Amino acid sequence: MPASVPITQDLVTLPRQQLAAARPNLVGLPRAELTAALIAAGTPEAQAAMRTRQIWQWIYHKGARDFAAMTNLARDYRVLLAERFTITRPEVVTRQLSSDGTRKYLLRIEGGHEIETVYIPETDRGTLCISSQVGCTLTCSFCHTGTQRLVRNLTPAEIVGQILVARDDLGDWGRGGPDRRLVSNIVLMGMGEPLYNTDAVRDAMLIAMDGEGIALSRRRITLSTSGIVPEIARVGEEINCLLAISFHATTDAIRDQLVPINRRWNIAALLEACRAYPRVSNSERITFEYVMLKGVNDSDADARRLVKLIAGIPAKINLIPFNPWPGAPYERSEPERIEAFAAIVNRAGYSSPVRRPRGEDIMAACGQLKSATERARRLRPAASPPAADPAAV
Repeated sequence: MPASVPITQDLVTLPRQQLAAARPNLVGLPRAELTAALIAAGTPEAQAAMRTRQIWQWIYHKGARDFAAMTNLARDYRVLLAERFTITRPEVVTRQLSSDGTRKYLLRIEGGHEIETVYIPETDRGTLCISSQVGCTLTCSFCHTGTQRLVRNLTPAEIVGQILVARDDLGDWGRGGPDRRLVSNIVLMGMGEPLYNTDAVRDAMLIAMDGEGIALSRRRITLSTSGIVPEIARVGEEINCLLAISFHATTDAIRDQLVPINRRWNIAALLEACRAYPRVSNSERITFEYVMLKGVNDSDADARRLVKLIAGIPAKINLIPFNPWPGAPYERSEPERIEAFAAIVNRAGYSSPVRRPRGEDIMAACGQLKSATERARRLRPAASPPAADPAAV
């Protein structure tokens, strides 16, 4: 593992806003539900569509945190809204700043649960990696989040709220279109399996894509799944964002151990769903994520099998050097091995960038997310790494 670098940590503690059951949160409501809520609160039906549009723009375009800021609404109406509703974001418990500029937010949500969200600045974009569950349904053996039990799914408010929190912290409101913003791209690659929470993820992403609010293009949103095959078509039809597959192995024997959901939907079933994904093309390729594990899935034979498996799918392969975490049963492949693997994939005509680890010094890199309270718990015994499948080499 590379030598550690200094950690710069900035603690941000915000007062917890207690929610009354009589005051629902307007964040995360689809437009139709927001309109219905306003009418139920006394908004005349003839004005409801206009009021919905105004409030929507204040929350998602201007970043308003309270109704008093909504100055194009009459004062009495603002008082009414404040009496009946809240505009609630997740609570920022800590904000950690990596030496490479990556920011990791530990957020507390309803019930006192915690999630993590990561902002990754790059020269041509700013990517926000958001979570969809508290913990994770799956138990991928190379992933730190997979060692934390699933507590519950996040609500649309808690998913889209992560975007609002990051934009607050970055001073990202009022910068114009996505090309000028610090948060220009969203990846659903944080804690949890998005396709075990499809409805909430869909509702949150439709808000993120709405042209009168956050207004991100669907091509700036990427959803990553470990392979919940029946839900993949729904992503294409109902969200229509870009798709990434957490792939990581070229035989069912190895993938069964690395990504146990493979025992339910194997490689063949997963790739069939990828081939049928709506709008997949050379301009909207599927990304196959492939973590490089020393002596497990990083051989030349694995590289050759990989390109045969995805033949005919417009795709790129992101090679991810394994990011260590306490008690991990794996090691990162050597740089020379990763380069040799990438060369085979490249020669087959596929782009295969090696993802540079970001935020390792604050445990913010791919596969390292886990809430602070869970991280402090006693580590479960590490599983033995799977051996390479000799019959498949």
